Amino acid sequence: MKFPRNARIFRGQLDAAPFASVFFLLVIFVLLGKYLYAPGIQVRLPAAGNLELPGPEGPTISVAVTTNAIYFGDQAISEIDLSNQLSVARQKYPEPPTLVLMSDKDVTEEKLIHLWSLAQQAGIQNLHLATFPRVYDRASAVKSTP
Repeated sequence: MKFPRNARIFRGQLDAAPFASVFFLLVIFVLLGKYLYAPGIQVRLPAAGNLELPGPEGPTISVAVTTNAIYFGDQAISEIDLSNQLSVARQKYPEPPTLVLMSDKDVTEEKLIHLWSLAQQAGIQNLHLATFPRVYDRASAVKSTP
């Protein structure tokens, strides 16, 4: 059975207005995209430098710390509630979890040590400080090869 074809080759002029409007919409989205709201808190992690730090093994519990607040489970939390939540989270795992502490650069060492003692009281023995990974420097890698 033969089907009739209704397709014809377009031989007229293309209208540039739809193409221009789509192009300008894309430009607006790209330019204004950086001003969109991104949920979450801004934590500036310290750089690892030339160290190659291993990642945590086994289950992990993450806590974010800024100079103003402590965040656990995507919620701002007080130190007393953090201690209780860490105890509850510790009970969920058959093996001891690792506390991943994502601390801002401006957080004092005293505050980090205090949080570490809270975690130890909750039964968490392992601590991992989150850092930015080492940046690969191509120039130094080329110089060091014989």
